[in-house]
Amino acid sequence: MARPTNREIEIKLRIHDVAALLSRLRRIGATSKGRVFEHNTIYDTPDSAFRRTGRLLRLRLETPVPRSAAIRGTRLAYPKSRPRKAVLTAKTHPHAGSRESARARYKERLERELLILDPAQWPRTLRSQGLTPSFIYEKFRSTFELAGLHLDLDETPVGTFLELEGSPRAIDRAARALGFTPRDYFRGTYWDVYAADCRRRGRPLKNMVF
Repeated sequence: MARPTNREIEIKLRIHDVAALLSRLRRIGATSKGRVFEHNTIYDTPDSAFRRTGRLLRLRLETPVPRSAAIRGTRLAYPKSRPRKAVLTAKTHPHAGSRESARARYKERLERELLILDPAQWPRTLRSQGLTPSFIYEKFRSTFELAGLHLDLDETPVGTFLELEGSPRAIDRAARALGFTPRDYFRGTYWDVYAADCRRRGRPLKNMVF
């Protein structure tokens, strides 16, 4: 089932103290909507045309994690159950051929999602169109909602991040209530986060997996 095209406006915040953040989320009235393990595969052309032009095509598999499982950093085990949800997502710049200003405060994309009923067939389908996996990344995601704002707490192999998605005003208001300023905003992707971590550690670029 295809969903309507959505204009996504978001930022990331690097989280150093998860327990303190969870306490602040409760204090400002954020509501927990569950927790999943994500296995994400980014598909691209052989010459990386999607990445070079700011586009993205991603196949995401989600496996629910029991609510009783505590959020406790990135040393986490893979879920034993099979994925229960698969989503194919396409993203692009709001205006074809445009590039975001380096001074922009928020990351803005046009996003369209397709719920996948038979995810096993899609890698073969995408390959038949000349697309191959270019990057795989995993994370544990805990979702919260707050007055029209969507918040995702992502525990990844290279750190923990909070994504805030909504209107710029709602993002600024929530970030300020959580103790952050616009200086803390990060507009990059998880590929950017992973690549920076590899450069810092002197490691080769592979996949961001546990």
